[in-house]
Amino acid sequence: MCAPRLILLSFLAVCSLTASAYSWEEDLHHRLLVDFNKSRDEVKAYIQRFIPDVTDKQMDIWEASHALESMVIDGKKRYFHNAAPNLFRIDKDCIRIKTEKEGLSQEGYEEKDKDNVPFIIQNADKVSHLAEPKRIKVTYTLTVKPNAVPAGELIRCWLPFPRTDIARQTNVKLLSTSEILYQRSPQNHAHSTLYMEKRAKADEPTIFSETFEYTTYGYWAGLSPDQIKPYNTHSKLYKQYTSERDKHMIFTPMLRHLADSLTRGESNPLLKARRIFAYIDTNYPWASAREYSTIENIPEYVVLNKHGDCGQVTLLFATLCRICGIPSHFQSGFMLHPDNENLHDWCEIYFEGIGWVPVDISFGIPSYAQNEREKWFFLGGLDSWRMVVNLDFGMSLYPTKTYPRSETVDFQRGEVEWRGGNLYFDKWSWNLERQDL
Repeated sequence: MCAPRLILLSFLAVCSLTASAYSWEEDLHHRLLVDFNKSRDEVKAYIQRFIPDVTDKQMDIWEASHALESMVIDGKKRYFHNAAPNLFRIDKDCIRIKTEKEGLSQEGYEEKDKDNVPFIIQNADKVSHLAEPKRIKVTYTLTVKPNAVPAGELIRCWLPFPRTDIARQTNVKLLSTSEILYQRSPQNHAHSTLYMEKRAKADEPTIFSETFEYTTYGYWAGLSPDQIKPYNTHSKLYKQYTSERDKHMIFTPMLRHLADSLTRGESNPLLKARRIFAYIDTNYPWASAREYSTIENIPEYVVLNKHGDCGQVTLLFATLCRICGIPSHFQSGFMLHPDNENLHDWCEIYFEGIGWVPVDISFGIPSYAQNEREKWFFLGGLDSWRMVVNLDFGMSLYPTKTYPRSETVDFQRGEVEWRGGNLYFDKWSWNLERQDL
């Protein structure tokens, strides 16, 4: 499908008249209210499902340890909407209590990966490192709620689209779009998008959709310490990807100390990376995350709160690698394991003599690992169910967005705005449907 360029000048001219009234402080306040929407009684009621005699004093202890996340907003203590479920992912005693009541449960994606990972290791090509391809068809839909925008107003929408510049992601084919006119971002943009516009109708949802298919490969580099050569520390690549990157890759004293304590006495970059990988995997369990745009420094947030979701621990891992002189960059999109589709983040790190290799710190050291190769698979490997959308974080969209994004760090769910402002996540929903081909 081919489409002419959309003309945005008139829209941008109108937006310039209203953008001056925008306030990030007011926007952030709204975002925090959306994220922190539970009362103490609601949180306590959830906890009582597992700990019937829980006391207020115990809840205060959990809050002090950051296992139970709360914030005072407008003079009132409010709890993160997933604070109670997260408690039973973070606090060791709570994990034990929940496990005794409900038993151990394995993540659904692990059922697929425990077969896929050994196949990739066995069959990965010696040169490309690729194996076990999957052909996947995706329909992605973003639905703006009725009357979120006044009737007749133009809505601008950016949808995620699979990158076409990734060796392990090939034969991308756009099959259909909800709008005849659209724009795809140039290949050199960090966020891969498909842009469309549509006018709102009274009392009706505004729906944007795309259908595409692509082939995704598993990857395994089969790294060993003796393969790693000394870095060319004068190269442009090395300087760029070992430097600080705005507020989520800042080499603060806390992070410098942590990086040094983890890698002291080790000179091999791969073994340094393994130390960092193992430490994060062991000490920072997965927990549902508040919106990234509300966090000042994500890596420090993980360290202070002792938990993080995939993107948060990825930014921590990548930042610690950079501090230790290992080039790294953020990468993200979706995990598309059958029946376990979700937003997902990982990164890539660079080894001299090897090149860039993927690292998925949130998949970590698999529970099903039977040997050293499987243990370290996700440091230099990925399974066969990925969709890469982003090669960096917090970059500009194409065409340029007028207002701050709903997700100012990552880009996966999409973005929507009109001349009156950005449409935050409480104004729209997204849906992904996948099919194996």
